[in-house]
Amino acid sequence: MRVDLHQHLYTQPLLDRLERRRSLPFARRLDGVTTIHAAGELPYAIATAAEAARVQARVERSDGLDRAVAAISSPLGIEALPRPEALGLLEAHLEAVDALSDDFAAWGPVALDEPEISDVDAVLDWGCVGVSVPAGALVGRERLELASPLLQRVAARGAPLFIHPGPAPGNWSAATSFSEPPWWGALTSYVAQMQAAWLTFACVGRRDHPDLIVVYAMLAGCAPLQAERLSARHGPSLDLSDPLTFYETSSYGPAAVDTMARLVGERQLVYGSDRPVVEPTLTGRDPVLKAQAGELIAGRVLVT
Repeated sequence: MRVDLHQHLYTQPLLDRLERRRSLPFARRLDGVTTIHAAGELPYAIATAAEAARVQARVERSDGLDRAVAAISSPLGIEALPRPEALGLLEAHLEAVDALSDDFAAWGPVALDEPEISDVDAVLDWGCVGVSVPAGALVGRERLELASPLLQRVAARGAPLFIHPGPAPGNWSAATSFSEPPWWGALTSYVAQMQAAWLTFACVGRRDHPDLIVVYAMLAGCAPLQAERLSARHGPSLDLSDPLTFYETSSYGPAAVDTMARLVGERQLVYGSDRPVVEPTLTGRDPVLKAQAGELIAGRVLVT
């Protein structure tokens, strides 16, 4: 099974709920274009009709895929909202993915305000391939401890945890200046969040969660390349070949992917595209990466 582990779907039910909101994050529609506003993010415009057509046409077929796994866009901050607000939006997202064809599966997002272990069971019983969390929720010992009951339950269920850029509750990013180019956040705050989450889990979390399968979006911001600097700064020695830690390749090309393969092992790399935010870059390893992504979620009950 050839799988893309990282796509985003802006479905009508989720956009409808976002449009009814009067505080961040919210959406506004004008002339067939929906613009999403979120704290710390530049407004993001979606051609609503084109997005619906993309979903219906199942564009992942053009990539030689059998299935795409949709993740909620964690930079929007939905998981970090007060629990009642978050639950309604998360439910709308999952119900919409559930209504799609078998070509799509979903990562199961959970509310991080007053989290409950039953939230993990709910999304996995729904049929999600695993649980997704924003990287900000795992940065530093205190946040890792807060998330620890959720991580223990994910591990106990034998499901993978997908870590994607995004804020923790009460840790909204500073406003992004309109003078910055559209790619600025993706090259600064997103990378920093992923590297900090990787460092936290690799240095502290793996000891406490030895059986947890972890999948980092965007190669964890190439965080394993910092291992030499960590050693120079007298940090802990890390096993970069951890067999339960995986890195999906979205937005990176052959230079980064080849370097990471040498550091963490070729088997630890899996395919992710981040469609429709970006178009995937050819790496020369894509058929193998897609197959390894399929192996990672093999045996999981997929959303149908």
